[in-house]
Amino acid sequence: MSLSVSHLTFAYDKTPVLNDVSFTLGEGTLLAILGPNGVGKTTLFRCILGEQKRYSGTIEIDGAETKALSARALAHRIAYIPQTHAPAFRFSVRDMVLMGTTHRISPLSAPKAKEQAIAEEAMARLGIETLADKDFSRISGGEQQLVYIARALAQQAKTLLMDEPTSSLDYGNQLSVLSTVRELTREGYTVLLSTHNPQHALWYADEILALHNGGVAANGAAKEQLTPELLRTLYGTDIRLLDTDSGPVILPEIHQEEPK
Repeated sequence: MSLSVSHLTFAYDKTPVLNDVSFTLGEGTLLAILGPNGVGKTTLFRCILGEQKRYSGTIEIDGAETKALSARALAHRIAYIPQTHAPAFRFSVRDMVLMGTTHRISPLSAPKAKEQAIAEEAMARLGIETLADKDFSRISGGEQQLVYIARALAQQAKTLLMDEPTSSLDYGNQLSVLSTVRELTREGYTVLLSTHNPQHALWYADEILALHNGGVAANGAAKEQLTPELLRTLYGTDIRLLDTDSGPVILPEIHQEEPK
């Protein structure tokens, strides 16, 4: 699967949000979207997912313009993985994952053996099959995020959009989830992931898309584009990069006053 966004421009009423945003995401690639709050990351996702259609420019997946695709057809191509949150109703983990198969059946039909098998396979793929009968709202945040990923796998779409998937997770679960996502790209999944942590982009992403003032500040290989100058532009913070055996580490320049 390939995703291409060309000259995308969008405004809420007369307030511009995205301005001439272009990038291409190839199969098996993890692209991290970076930028400060309010820069348009969520709006970009909503345009790609067809929730916002009043934009100029084009969005294509495998050569098909997304505006021309029905919601069901788009669901065969793109799966959305939200931030962790408790649903309004109590569902088992199995039921949450089964929701990923709903585009395969008619609105009034119940999942059948084939959909059940797809859900079981997705849970097994992520090692959460033992959680199947548990209440989704009572498992940990890291486990919930894996359930959302399993639901996306059950959707059988090869392009995954992830909205800050580690924002509410502890450090260990952040690394676990991102390692899982990275492994999916090695299996041919294409991943577009927004994050507020540029270190995650350095460690796990192939490419970055940095948004600033609604436009593209940088796009390309993560280790080439993530420079101190770019991070200062995005976040107004002075940093330096330290090379380690585990890869580059971002260190903020903390200026402390000498005690009087």
